[in-house]
Amino acid sequence: MNAWLLESLGGLEKLHMGAVPEPAAGSGEVVLEMRYAGLNPADRYLAEGQYPARPAFPHILGRDGLGRVVALGKDVTGVALGQDMVLLRSEIGVNRPGTLAQRVAVPVESLVSVPEGWTTQEAGGAALVYLTAYQALTQWGALPPGVVLVTGASGGVGVATVQLARILGHTVIALSRSAEKRAKLHELGAAAAFDPQDTQWRKQAKEFMGTRRVDLAVDNIGGPLLPEVIDLLGMNGKVSIVGRLAGPVPQFNTASLFFRRLRLGGVAVGTYTPAESQEAWRAVVTLLAQGNARPLVDGVFAFERLLDAFERLAKGPMGKVLVAVGE
Repeated sequence: MNAWLLESLGGLEKLHMGAVPEPAAGSGEVVLEMRYAGLNPADRYLAEGQYPARPAFPHILGRDGLGRVVALGKDVTGVALGQDMVLLRSEIGVNRPGTLAQRVAVPVESLVSVPEGWTTQEAGGAALVYLTAYQALTQWGALPPGVVLVTGASGGVGVATVQLARILGHTVIALSRSAEKRAKLHELGAAAAFDPQDTQWRKQAKEFMGTRRVDLAVDNIGGPLLPEVIDLLGMNGKVSIVGRLAGPVPQFNTASLFFRRLRLGGVAVGTYTPAESQEAWRAVVTLLAQGNARPLVDGVFAFERLLDAFERLAKGPMGKVLVAVGE
């Protein structure tokens, strides 16, 4: 079968299309014939050696996707041949071969059916971003409705966070550099959207909030933006740190945390057990149904155009970037 092979660490330039043996379903596993694979920044981080994974090389990236069950391993129940299934967070694409291949063996405990009413494209790249957004919003316990600030709000996790936060009753402030994307974020549920490159964005946000301040920030960007985000937090404010697209945080003064008792916490959806992933996914699907919201797909690229798809991901999509593996 054909797959995109990462020959070694060193970046996406180490990827090439090649032929590999067909996977076999072990005990408790199925083989999926992939239809769609979703791209994530963590795929690039792994290729660059910035992700805590130690796969065997050549490695197949891709931890998101949807495929049709074509083989059942021993002791597999609740899944039928020919059924389309969605992959939740697992070692697939991390320390095991991933979804950027025509077929992949997957533990059945990490699979869920396509939610009712969703298209296969919507389901194909939804799992990781919504599980990540859900963890970012809930890892501090039950938060009463307040102000949630989302950086990098037009990306996959950003869009998912805006949608879920709105449905949970929060007032959402979104940050995006694009005026067109800020308008779309308003449609998705953001009460306000600002350009983080505008030197006045914090002043504008404070004017919007009035006497309120940010209760929870979900930061997908890092870099110089994080101290600016922290400036907007209120007493007992929290930051769920998801990504670092802008690199390290320069000259961060920890004294800015003291007197408001601020808390920063990393988000790592990989810490979910398979059972916790299933529970979180059920909560996500229920919330989206309640809010009449669906996943947002930015674009779909042919399997042969994987590098173009990664380039689109790097430029900042509006929602998820998918690769049509078998469509």
